[in-house]
This record gives sequence, C-alpha cells and structure tokens, in this order.
Amino acid sequence: MEMEVLRPPGADATPPTPPPEPKPARWWQRPDLRRKLLIGAVAVWAVAITAVVLLRDGGDPEAAARVQPTASPSPSDAPLTVPEVYQALRPSVVLIKASGSGAGADSGTGVIVNADGTILTAFHVVEGAKSITITYADGTESPAELAGSSAAQDIATLTPGKLPETLVPAVLGGGAAIGDDVVAIGNPLGLVGTTTSGVVSGLQRTLSRERGGDIAGLIQFDAAVNPGSSGGPLINDRGQVVGVVVALANPTDAGTFIGIGFAVPIGAALGAGEGDGQNPPL
Repeated sequence: MEMEVLRPPGADATPPTPPPEPKPARWWQRPDLRRKLLIGAVAVWAVAITAVVLLRDGGDPEAAARVQPTASPSPSDAPLTVPEVYQALRPSVVLIKASGSGAGADSGTGVIVNADGTILTAFHVVEGAKSITITYADGTESPAELAGSSAAQDIATLTPGKLPETLVPAVLGGGAAIGDDVVAIGNPLGLVGTTTSGVVSGLQRTLSRERGGDIAGLIQFDAAVNPGSSGGPLINDRGQVVGVVVALANPTDAGTFIGIGFAVPIGAALGAGEGDGQNPPL
C-alpha cells in the first residue's frame, strides 16, 4: 500500500502575485521636508536682506544692526543770525545808571561775564560816580559797586548787590578778523536793548583821548553805536563777546555815529591781551 502524501491545501495552485511597492511621497506630502525647506527659505531671505542693507549703508556692519534711526546733530559751528545773537545775548546785557559828582556818563551799558554776576563795562561810564544802579533784562534793579578798573584801557568791572532770578553770563570769545560779522547790543541815547549789526572794519586802531592817554589795539567796526552804548558787548556770529564798546569816531562836536566805532578786544579787557596787563581780573 502506497502511503498518501499529504500537501497543504492549494499547494498545487499558482502562487499569488505580490502587491506593488508603495511609491515615495511627494515633497509637499512630507511635513518634515516641508519644514526643512521653509527654514532654508527663511535663511536665504535673511541673508538677502542683510546684503541689501550692507550695500545701502556702504558695507558698514553696524548699520545693519540699527533698528531705530537717530537724529543728526545740528552743526554747532553754524553762524547765528542777528536775531539769534540778540536772543542769546540780551539776557546778559544790563543798563547802567551812574550818578554823583564827577560821573562820566548818565547811562551806559554793561555785560554779565561771570557766574557770580560780575559786570564788565567801560570805565568812563562809571568814573567818579557816587552811586551806580544796574537794570537787568528782566527789569530787576540793583545797586552795584566798582570792583576794579583800568583807566588806561577804559575798562571797569562792577559787583551787583542783587542778582536777577535767572542769571545768564555771556560767552566770551576770541579774536576778531577784518570782515567778521558783528552785533552790538546796548542802550544808546537811553533806548534800552538796542541791537545793530555790521562788520569788523579794522584792527589795531589807536584812539587818542584828551585825558588818560591813547588806547591802542582797538577793534574798529561799523555797527551803529551812540552815547549810552559804551560798555556794551561787541558779539561775533557765534554769539561770543569779542570786545567791549568804548568809543565812536566823529570829527564834529555832535557826538553821533558816522560809521566808525571802537571796542577793546575781550582779551585786553580781561588783562590777557593787548594792553598793560593791569586790567581788572574777573
């Protein structure tokens, strides 16, 4: 008897066809790939923007880091207009009234030149005065005393007994050159706070006086001044006091301005420039 060989069911049948392998997913169907591509695009965009900024700012690496614009500072050395000079210096200019036997002038001008309120003026304004009164730009009045003087340079300093609520000392400048724009502020003929402008028309001028000797090294200018302007500041277009007005030239006895005024240079007025070096210190 033959043994029966047992086979698994269907062993004689044709083996089934295996299923096809799945196709790879497209890039837009893969979240991980989309995320990588997005990150790469952002990086490229950032590099491109940085390159544009660098080119625009001349290749300055720091310019790309700026996130806020900064205001450009105004030029500090720009010339001032006459109104700007007046606004800056008017609070520093005072009216001086001198009275008493031998007072050289009824009124004149002075300029505050120190934080302690010291006033610089022309000596002939207060020469021989028994009492001196000053009026500040804000209307405050105060008695003042002669602190020092140089008759040779026609310069004097005054110490006020009272200061205004707001004290504004003037800025003292350096030398002047022929052709420089200048402004004079003073009280000519009692007209308080008068402003005139002109140019420096000469240097190293010598003024002859009937008494007291000549004054040398003066600034000649053509900004109008008249009696009462004496002691006032001569100011450059940077708002700096470059001289102290002391005289005007007039070949007649009228004593009015004809186009030539004189000022003691600020260096000489302070005893550090032209002069005898004996001017009152501040």
